[in-house]
Amino acid sequence: MWQKKGCWILLGIHLLILCIALISSGGIRGLKRDWSQAFLEMGERLGEEKPKVALTFDDGPHPVYTEEILDGLRKKGVKATFFVIGKSVEEQKEIIERMGEEGHLIGNHTYDHVNLGQLGKKEVCVQIDKTNKAVSDITGQEMVYMRPPFGEWNKNNDCLVDMIPVLWTVDTKDWLYQSPSYSMKQVREHVKDGSIILMHDYYKTSVEAAMEIVDYLLEEGYEFVTVDEIVLD
Repeated sequence: MWQKKGCWILLGIHLLILCIALISSGGIRGLKRDWSQAFLEMGERLGEEKPKVALTFDDGPHPVYTEEILDGLRKKGVKATFFVIGKSVEEQKEIIERMGEEGHLIGNHTYDHVNLGQLGKKEVCVQIDKTNKAVSDITGQEMVYMRPPFGEWNKNNDCLVDMIPVLWTVDTKDWLYQSPSYSMKQVREHVKDGSIILMHDYYKTSVEAAMEIVDYLLEEGYEFVTVDEIVLD
């Protein structure tokens, strides 16, 4: 009983001190102005959109490193886009299933990782169609986006393949240098709102680099999205 009374007494003392402070600093009107300004500033912050960035991986799925990347992305609550090779898809069906279940976007990277610019029309269609079928047989969904190996895409292919080609704006060169510090340097120097970052889920060093890049961009206030949100924005 006395404990409850003591709490009420302490509360009354704190309220009295607060009232005295209000009077000395301009009274209730001053408090009202302060709170109004605070809510206005909060509303402005809530209305601001975070800069968006899409993290993309080519050449998988790899039986080890793709899984490690998926583990890291899941822990950090980040979605990415994976441009997969058809023949690897048929060897790693469980990984493709996991990508779809965890909300990542799956794109086409041809069946054999060939330069489409050096193929005839029929061969281009075979490379794309075989990969589309391999993925859709697993996920039950048709793929819309594709990334041509080496970035080689002939505009004339648009009438052959009913897909949206997606290139990149930031190249980490993770496949070339296999250096997480170099990949991070590339991102720091070139990333901006709407960037599409190119990586590969085929190297151990790329796993480390990807997680460092994710942490850095989250700290910088970026929101990770799949490429469809950037391409169609």
